[in-house]
Amino acid sequence: MERLSHKSLPIVPAEREEAVRARRDLAAHMREAGLAIDARKPPWLRVGVPGGERYQQVKDTLRGLQLHTVCQEAHCPNVAECWGGGTATVMLMGDVCTRGCRFCNVKTAAHPPALDPDEPRHLADAIRQLRLDYIVVTSVDRDDLADGGAAHFAQAIVRLKEIPNLLVEVLTPDFRGDPSAVRTVGAARPDVFANNLETVRRLTPVVRDPKAGYDQTLGVLAEMKRAFPKIVTKSSLMVGLGEGEAEIEEALSDLRTAGVDILTFGQYLRPSAWHLPVQEWVTPEKFEAYKALGEQYGFRYVASGPLVRSSYRAAELFLRGEIAARRGPNQEASDAT
Repeated sequence: MERLSHKSLPIVPAEREEAVRARRDLAAHMREAGLAIDARKPPWLRVGVPGGERYQQVKDTLRGLQLHTVCQEAHCPNVAECWGGGTATVMLMGDVCTRGCRFCNVKTAAHPPALDPDEPRHLADAIRQLRLDYIVVTSVDRDDLADGGAAHFAQAIVRLKEIPNLLVEVLTPDFRGDPSAVRTVGAARPDVFANNLETVRRLTPVVRDPKAGYDQTLGVLAEMKRAFPKIVTKSSLMVGLGEGEAEIEEALSDLRTAGVDILTFGQYLRPSAWHLPVQEWVTPEKFEAYKALGEQYGFRYVASGPLVRSSYRAAELFLRGEIAARRGPNQEASDAT
């Protein structure tokens, strides 16, 4: 089957009816041009079986505490490296999302179960038992809640910041672009605030749920940096979906304009036949070129590789030093503004 280049794919117009039609056409083209779901992965995408004493300790503790983790829910390839190094990514607000992005394997429903008001306290108690150094807290989207779950997120951050020597990174929903919700999270003083752009502008209407948006994500990141300039901001791009080089550069420029400090690049991997197919296995050499490009655009750190994910440990190691430098020798961790 002849492969289609990204240049042959239609541009999604702004008009609603035409946009819906164009989005469907673009998705159809991507399915026609993409790799089969059973296509053999290249050797650089194969990982060994996880193990090690600290990995096993984190795994056993998580099972006993009944915490949802992205590490397990998304079958992250870096689970051994992160758990073995004292890091985990946990999910708030349940495991059912109100959005249906075409790259994500999380369960969806219009009306997920109600929030557990004790979850922030329970989470902090669990993290104390894990004895982690760095925690990434993410969540499903909760468009059914008036604030998108921002207050719940903030309560969890406050609880976690009570744990000595624990650095807290949050990867939040976009809260439908509500700046007050963004500020609610920022006021809780996470060490790192992440919100993922995911893909280039042209592909966003197909890759992400219609309630998400390219400019909406940029607005969230810009608002956090505007309101809390000392909080480190971070975003992530998946590649291998048919994006072009100029489109990548546009995304990098837009992220820097929004004040983003840290960027990660990783290979898109198709979770199921329903999800969008992979258009390209991006080579390690190309990931190195993306890293160099990001550095040229002025990001303070770029993690780029086939198995890199937004909560990647290599970026975390850099962030430890970055956060320490921003705090200064006597500055309190909560001094984010």
